[in-house]
Amino acid sequence: MRQTMLTDQQATFLRDEKEALAEIQMKLSELEVSRASLDILQQAILQLDELFLVVVVGEFNAGKSALVNALLGEKILPEGATPTTSHVTLVKWGLQAAEQVMDESLAIFTHPLPLLKELNIVDTPGTNAIIRFHERLTDEFVPRSDLVLFTTSADHPLTESERQFLERILAWGKKIVFVLNKADIFEDKAALDEVSAFVLKHTSKLLGDAPELFPVSARLAQRAASEPDPLQRAQLRAASGLDALEEYITSTLDDRARLQLKFGNPLGVAENLVGQVDASIQTQSSELKIDRETTTALAAVVSGYERELNSELPPRLAEIETILTRLEQRGLDFFDSTLRLTNIQQLVRGDKVRADFEKYVLADVPQQIEEQVQRMIDWLVQKDQREWQQVMSYLQRRRSINLDHIVGEVPNPRDTRRRELIDSVGKTVQTIVDSYDRNLEASQLASAVETAVAQTALLEVGAVSLGALLTTVVLSSSLDITGIVAAGTLAILGFFVIPYKRKQAKEAFIIKMKILRTKLLTALTDQFNNEAAGDVARLKDSITPYTRFIQAELERIEKSETSLATLRQKLSELRAQSQSVL
Repeated sequence: MRQTMLTDQQATFLRDEKEALAEIQMKLSELEVSRASLDILQQAILQLDELFLVVVVGEFNAGKSALVNALLGEKILPEGATPTTSHVTLVKWGLQAAEQVMDESLAIFTHPLPLLKELNIVDTPGTNAIIRFHERLTDEFVPRSDLVLFTTSADHPLTESERQFLERILAWGKKIVFVLNKADIFEDKAALDEVSAFVLKHTSKLLGDAPELFPVSARLAQRAASEPDPLQRAQLRAASGLDALEEYITSTLDDRARLQLKFGNPLGVAENLVGQVDASIQTQSSELKIDRETTTALAAVVSGYERELNSELPPRLAEIETILTRLEQRGLDFFDSTLRLTNIQQLVRGDKVRADFEKYVLADVPQQIEEQVQRMIDWLVQKDQREWQQVMSYLQRRRSINLDHIVGEVPNPRDTRRRELIDSVGKTVQTIVDSYDRNLEASQLASAVETAVAQTALLEVGAVSLGALLTTVVLSSSLDITGIVAAGTLAILGFFVIPYKRKQAKEAFIIKMKILRTKLLTALTDQFNNEAAGDVARLKDSITPYTRFIQAELERIEKSETSLATLRQKLSELRAQSQSVL
């Protein structure tokens, strides 16, 4: 449409529409719209500066070329019973009649007809063309069209290939007029009405409403054009039915209707693309729902594991503290009952005192603590293995759903990446679970605990068992009170020395037991906390690539939905403005 034909208000809107559509195109490119779809929108935007475009579609042998020639009033395009249009043909105004073959798929016919200054016509390969490449070109021209003349033949009305092609072009929201060509093959009107009713019935199902249908005979119209006798020419023209079609096209393509289609077509293309992206985003969002549930479940496994470790470890350590507290009390009782004047003969025998101390005070405390530590080790190893198995089960379930979903489909890059991550993480977890050796894990943890206790204990010791280590540590806390003093000194000063030594021994024992308890529990707490933290970290690290990908996808979907809402609002505003300027 030439700008001189627009009012100032319409020219302003046209400029605003171009700018808005360019911005919408840029936003759509950020939403991963295909290059082909963006090119279609670009062509629709460029169409705002082009002539009105009518596209003629239908099967070959439906008489499309003959119809174009009849509408133009001259035989510009070749006609025939076999496919004569092997490429898309653009008919436009030119100083002289000429054909220019642009490439193997596009030809341009020019002709000095005044009508072609206002109107361009595209003749297309048949919807059942042998060379399917031509259908793709037809699909590229249809989105640019302002009006589609869907031509079907009266001898083969609305074939399956035509019906399928009609479904494809409906998505672009184009104005479609149906032409029933070769109407002259019927000898009576009843037969023509029957075929017309058939076409209307089936097209109405697809369109949701009865379309405009024009029975015509392009052959009779062409005969009329070459008929020298005025009366005969008028009769042929009337019988062709072409006048009604031309009148409809003329009334449809008046200035207001033309501008309405011109302004609205690129908006329709943009709305269609926004709808396609929205449908794609909704599909992706639906698919991500399962991933979101999976990652939530995995996070719950990890956080639950961490919570259980934090809540269950202190009571288990408290049991060791209880054992040490009972040991301390027995030691104090031992000093009260042993360091007495009545036991002077025994006190001079340090080896006997030490033996009694070990028997009645130390008793089986090292074994008790060792057994409790072993139970803690088994508890931690078993819990660790259980969590890995839980993680594996969730990933296997998600992988199974993913495989079921993509059967028979060509996965897109995002689905492929998701599947790769699920497979990769799943294999890592599966390997850990399959190779998990509880005995080895327990042995390594026990060794780490022993080393930690030895490094923080009261004595420097070599690589011995935890029980032997504790025995050494506890006995070393009482060595200085089991030899006490020489027998002669006790005989002379026992009355004064023994109570003092007993008090001194108890105080020293309490201090050293406190140190032992603190250091032992600290060593065990630190070691088990470190082991637990390491187990949790390994779990998190194993699933992080998958959870990070899903989180990024969820954020992308949310951002895309916000952008689409903005685009829909903008397109709605443009629709309203286009109506106001008309």
